[in-house]
Amino acid sequence: MIVWLASYPKSGNTWVRIFLNSILSSKDNIDINKNNIRLFPLRSDFDTLNINVDNVKEFADNCLDAQSLINLDNKIKFFKTHNALWKLGEKTFTDEENTLGVLHVVRDPRNIITSLKNHFNKKNYEDALIFLKDEKKSIGSKISRDDGDLPTIISSWSNHYNSWKKFKKNNLLIKYEDLLENPLKEFLKISEFIQKISKLNFEKDKIVKTVKDCSFDKLRQQEEKNGFVEANGSQKFFFLGPDNNWKILIEPDIRNNIEKSFKNEMLELGYL
Repeated sequence: MIVWLASYPKSGNTWVRIFLNSILSSKDNIDINKNNIRLFPLRSDFDTLNINVDNVKEFADNCLDAQSLINLDNKIKFFKTHNALWKLGEKTFTDEENTLGVLHVVRDPRNIITSLKNHFNKKNYEDALIFLKDEKKSIGSKISRDDGDLPTIISSWSNHYNSWKKFKKNNLLIKYEDLLENPLKEFLKISEFIQKISKLNFEKDKIVKTVKDCSFDKLRQQEEKNGFVEANGSQKFFFLGPDNNWKILIEPDIRNNIEKSFKNEMLELGYL
């Protein structure tokens, strides 16, 4: 069964994934470039299904079948995804038969926009705003043959949040801002959630140590020294982190547009 680590891009997914990988591992040291929690989907997940995964309809029609094949071993696995919980016709990204639980990480879109601009090399905030609001948005490439570079349907920030919010089975919402404010409390909450839905057990001492070892500053230092495989070219992945402050970085018209576009969701999450 799959435990999804689901988020809109640049919402803290990687930070949570590094933490989870560490507490699930027997190793003491964190290496940001070695993570056993992999992305879904990969092109190889569909190899035995003999389909064209770059065709959106074929991909959507076979996504659940790919997960069913993965789950044949009856083992718990953790997968990262930026896919929205989309539904195309009668097909959906995942379902309760294939899913054990969801760690749903969300972040204030007024801070996401700066990270989007940096990571996806947008020339200005106006272009990043179009990305954030695009209900038909997908990322990934149909040209690349890289196993992990597969078109990913993310939709808009609001659609992405609302889609995963509706998943009813073992769904834990984590706000990036809460992780910044009190990482130990939030990572303990994540650990307790995993223990509750599975037969896994974590020692509290290891959780506390891991929280310290995967602080943003330490992750940024590792990237400075060794690089990071998920960085986009010369752009730093661990870029601003706690210093990403929309009150300073984005102009009033961009802020107002975001707040108007996503008012209901931002009120619900306590961002407004």
